Amino acid sequence: MEKLGPETLTDAELLAVIISSGTPQRPAKKIAEDIVQKFGSFRGISGQPYEEFEKIKGLGRVKTHRLAAAFEIATRIVDDILKEYNLEVRKAI
Repeated sequence: MEKLGPETLTDAELLAVIISSGTPQRPAKKIAEDIVQKFGSFRGISGQPYEEFEKIKGLGRVKTHRLAAAFEIATRIVDDILKEYNLEVRKAI
């Protein structure tokens, strides 16, 4: 990631970075792959209830909180961009 940048990572690899550590039986990358397989995409992951994440082996409350925080940050970034865009659109009209 340092040499090539985060944009070169797969969705599962990005999630594994957020998850951080796995369990003795399941590395973070395997947990992340299970998340992507279950929900299909970042959009599918976004807004899922905690109970859905807890069904994934190796993903407890702390890791679920990390994922929820990361997705909330992404949501706020998108909201800010949309607000900015709408302001620019209104100024142009």
